[in-house]
Formats: sequence, structure tokens, C-alpha cells
Amino acid sequence: MSSEFASLQTFPALVAEVVSDIDVGFLDNPGLLLGIPLAIAGAVFLSLGTQFQSQGVRKVERLSGASGRKGLSAAHLGMMLRRPSWILGTLLLGSAIVCQLSALAIAPLIVVQPIGAVSLVITTLLNAQMSGHMPTRASLSAIALSLGGIFLFVFFAALFAVEKPVGDEQLLTLLAILLIVMIVVGATWLFLRNRAGALFYIVAAGVLYGFVATIAKVIIKRVQQGDIGLITIACAVALVAAAAAGAYFVQTAYSAGPPDLVIAGLTVIDPIVAVIIGATLLNEAARAPAWTLVIWVVAGTAATIGVFLLAKNHPQIVHESQELPFSRGSRRPGDGTTQPPSPDGDSGDSLSGR
Repeated sequence: MSSEFASLQTFPALVAEVVSDIDVGFLDNPGLLLGIPLAIAGAVFLSLGTQFQSQGVRKVERLSGASGRKGLSAAHLGMMLRRPSWILGTLLLGSAIVCQLSALAIAPLIVVQPIGAVSLVITTLLNAQMSGHMPTRASLSAIALSLGGIFLFVFFAALFAVEKPVGDEQLLTLLAILLIVMIVVGATWLFLRNRAGALFYIVAAGVLYGFVATIAKVIIKRVQQGDIGLITIACAVALVAAAAAGAYFVQTAYSAGPPDLVIAGLTVIDPIVAVIIGATLLNEAARAPAWTLVIWVVAGTAATIGVFLLAKNHPQIVHESQELPFSRGSRRPGDGTTQPPSPDGDSGDSLSGR
């Protein structure tokens, strides 16, 4: 009886300790109340912009008669600048960036970045409507796994995340890591260019954008503090370089995969990279209890597995792989059989005029 009574006495103390930890994060940072809605608005613009840009890239491929799966050429890029759908998508993505930067200015990075996963649901519905490829049970399960992992992460990040000043040494370390990552990604792309699929471009873009978000957060904070020195300028140059490389990989991914798969990779890989940097170099998880770190690892792993499963089971990818020449036992053209339709044909493109 005495042991049970002692347990009852310690339970309120444990609850009080957890509530105290929560006060450190969510209640101690009112910027979260505005930062989270701004991040959600950015996710909506991101999904719409991705859909329209994807339509523009695929239209350019059809008009030029050349695929961009091995990397978009200068001719592709020039034609994209004249496509209304691609331009509209770019403007919408610009609105997403404004919302994202505004959210980063008032809320911790490890809270804002994962919220972009909301765009995965919207983009999946839009792509199903425009392409005619309805989600299957396997693809929906993959999406649910990714979203579940990301939102579990956001929930606990919002409770415990805090913002810390970033020193020059931390920034130099961040820039050095980014330089190494860009060299590795660039060399890998040159080596695998002829056989790289959508997943490679998505992961590469997601990793680079994770650094972009982190550096943008640092620049915003330094500008707010009036600290615009050489290191801040170096961060701005690195941000532009990483953003340009990431944008190229994203545009190439559109030609190699459906837009909702691109979004799935960006809204999972990007925040995971940003969160790792934010939790380690920026110390935004400094006050998080040890048990939350375990939850973050499990949630991030689940979200990443969901992306790989979606890449494997996405109905549009499965459908297009069945239409490719020489696959699944089909005969070569010229042997009297009818050529299979192009995977980038006009069917299902409600914006084919764009």
C-alpha cells in the first residue's frame, strides 16, 4: 500500500516536469503561433507551384522532342521561360518562399521546415486530377507513412524547440559541410547522369534545400541583429549557389517523375537535413529531453521510408514504365509492331495548351 501511495505522489511530479519542459518550447515562443500558419500557407503555394512547373517542363519536352531525364539542356531552360504554366508555377513558388522565410524569421527552423509536408497531400490530389493516375492503396500507404512521421516530428519539435545565437565558428563549419556536400553531389551526378532516376534528383535537391533553409534562417537572424559581416555575405553566396543547384535538380526531377513524388522527396529529405543541422549546429534542440530525440529519429526514419515506397509504387511511374520501349518483353520498333505511346504524351494533361 505504501509503495502504491508513493507512486501516486510521484506521478504529479512527473507530469509537472513534462509540462515545465513544454513551457520552454511552445509557450515560451509565441512566434510559433504565427510561424506555423505561415508555413502552412507556404506549403499550399509550394504544391500549386510544383504542379504548374511540372506541367511546363513536360510540355517543353514534348515541343522540343528531347527528354530531360539525363539533365535539362540550355534549350530546355530557354523554352521553359516562355511557357505560361511554368512561369505561373515559378510565381507561386516565389510566394511559397516568402511565406517560408517569414515563418523562419519568427519560429525555429526545426518546426517550420517539416510543415511543408502538407503540400504532399494537396499535390497528390492535384496530380491525380490532372494526370488521371489515381492513387493506389500502396501509394496512399506510403504517403500516410511519410506524413505521419513528419507530423509526429513537428508536434514534439513545437513543444521543445528553442532558438540560440549562432557563432562564427558554427557558420564556418556549416559552410564547409555544404561545400563538401555540393562537391559530392556534383561528382555523383556527373558519374550517374546517364542512368540517374527521379529519386536521385529528388534526394539531391532535398539535401541542398535543407542547407538553403538553414542558411536562410541564419542570414535572417543576423540581419535582424544588424550583423552583416563577411561571414554573412559568404552565407548569402552559398545560399544562392545551393539554391540554384537544387532548382536545377528539381526541374530535372519533373521530367523523370510525377510532381507529387518530387514534393514527397523535398518535404521529407529537406526538413530532415535542416532539422539535423538545426539540432546540432544551431542548438535548437538543446532543451529537448532525451526521449524526444528517440521519437525524432523514429519519425524521420518512417517518413524517409515512405518516400522510397512512394517512388516504387507511384501509379504514374508504374504506368509509364510499362509504356517504355523494350521493357517488359516488348519487341523493338521496326519489327512490324506498333510503337508504344510516349510516356510524356498529351493524355491527361489538362494544361497541354500551356
